[in-house]
Amino acid sequence: MRERRAVGVRAHSLLGVVLCLLLLTCCQGPPGKGRVAGSSPSRMLPSGYGEVFLAVDECSSFGTVDPTEVPCDSERAAARVVAREDGRASHGPPCPGTTDFVLHISERRPSADEDGDGAVPRGYACMRTLRPPHPGDPGGGGGPRTIVGDCVREIGDGKVREAACDGGGGYTPQFKVVEAVADRAHCPASTGLYVRLGGGERPVGCARPL
Repeated sequence: MRERRAVGVRAHSLLGVVLCLLLLTCCQGPPGKGRVAGSSPSRMLPSGYGEVFLAVDECSSFGTVDPTEVPCDSERAAARVVAREDGRASHGPPCPGTTDFVLHISERRPSADEDGDGAVPRGYACMRTLRPPHPGDPGGGGGPRTIVGDCVREIGDGKVREAACDGGGGYTPQFKVVEAVADRAHCPASTGLYVRLGGGERPVGCARPL
């Protein structure tokens, strides 16, 4: 009789241990799943793989013809998105003044599809290179916009083109934009050329000869 009671106690203890282990396993859940509830999906993904193709603060690889999202800490990362707009760049808001270049995103990009329908909405991304030189900086000689501090040269037919203020790039600058105003009448007397800056409340650039 004593042996039966002793065996019964051991079996009961073993059953309790098994139940505790089962309860702990159920409470913990599968490995790696404990932080899913209540978390934002975008925070769980590394930079370069967000829900929107080339969203703000995401990075692209080198090249402008067929841009690819990559993590910003990747060796392939070349530039970061500073602004992202839908539609065509010619009809949308202008990029920030110090944008280095613009990526035009086509409507059909299966490799970068967001929802599996084989298409990415048309749009454009304003890019800033991760490393210098920055052509969009004042005087840098490039970028999609002309801003105060940029230098330009005349190319005929009343048109101008940016040139690096330090003469780099093989072109000699002729004028420097020193001020942006609402209309020409507000430019200083030393103005030798009026440059169309576009957008904003001060679309006219006052450029003085160099």
